[in-house]
Amino acid sequence: MQPQPLDMQQFICNMPKAELHVHLEGTLEPELSFALATKNNIPLEYDTPEQLVAAYDFHDLPSFLKIYYAGMNVLQQEEDFYQLTWDYLAKAASENIVYVELFFDPQAHTCRGVSFETIITGIHKAQLDAEQKLGIRSQLIMCFLRELSAESAMEHLKLAMPYLPWLVGVGLDSNEQDNPPAKFAAVFEYARALDLKLTMHCDVNQQNTLTHIKQCLDDIQVDRIDHGVNALQDPALLASIKQKQLGLTVCPVSNRFVAQSLTSNEIRQMLEHDLLVTINSDDPAYFRAYLNDNFLALQKEGHFSAQDIVTMVKNAFNVAWLKDTEISQYLYQVDLYVKQAQYQAA
Repeated sequence: MQPQPLDMQQFICNMPKAELHVHLEGTLEPELSFALATKNNIPLEYDTPEQLVAAYDFHDLPSFLKIYYAGMNVLQQEEDFYQLTWDYLAKAASENIVYVELFFDPQAHTCRGVSFETIITGIHKAQLDAEQKLGIRSQLIMCFLRELSAESAMEHLKLAMPYLPWLVGVGLDSNEQDNPPAKFAAVFEYARALDLKLTMHCDVNQQNTLTHIKQCLDDIQVDRIDHGVNALQDPALLASIKQKQLGLTVCPVSNRFVAQSLTSNEIRQMLEHDLLVTINSDDPAYFRAYLNDNFLALQKEGHFSAQDIVTMVKNAFNVAWLKDTEISQYLYQVDLYVKQAQYQAA
């Protein structure tokens, strides 16, 4: 009997996975947005969740951010942040994601009068409940908004001091234009002194992105780069990323809104260069694609093999901010799953 080809959709969807680049605020589904707006008496511009989704007309990073930040206004109370976090982690668990590193943007909430304590306590309680009840482990990365001042970032890092055990790292996101990584060098130096891991966004096809990637590598000395696709344009940057064994957290579906492509060719080049490229969902409620959707769309467009998919899944665990023993346990789960899938196909 001839072995049956793997059902790639089933193979991808059932595989244990990690997600390292997902913005918690970007998981705010329209239905939850309307529910929280009603609860908190927040007026919305749209009458139905369907109308809200229809307004998701993004063509570049600024056009996305405009709608993204407006959507956050419904998040007011601790229970709102709890529900937001719980809903994402429940969705992730249903996609066989076993480990997540979650971004959150406290400055986008404190500027509206929501306290730092309210934000992080709601998130943390949901993380604990999801691990106990759903079996999905998560860690939290606090991001700074790069269009705001370095002083504001430092202020929020100090606000986080009582909650350091709840954080694994810090990141830098939002509008990259005229906001280079070096602007936040002192903040990230302080964060490293607090034993926090460091990552920064270098989104696809942004102005001065190669300079930004170089600053991430040389000035900030990040532990990971979010996106980072444009590093392929500079052999020196590629060599540095490879030498440092840095993970690159690429988000195919969100790339399509900026680069009009899932960047499947670039992701294949990353694999050919033995870079630690990982696949992630970024802002899945807005881009209408969670992690499995990203993998499936990428595989279809780029004709990636089962081994390619396994490599990218393993990359995510290998560059996760976990102990080596924990990474080994997750990799064992992946290997066991792959063996079982191949046996069933034989």
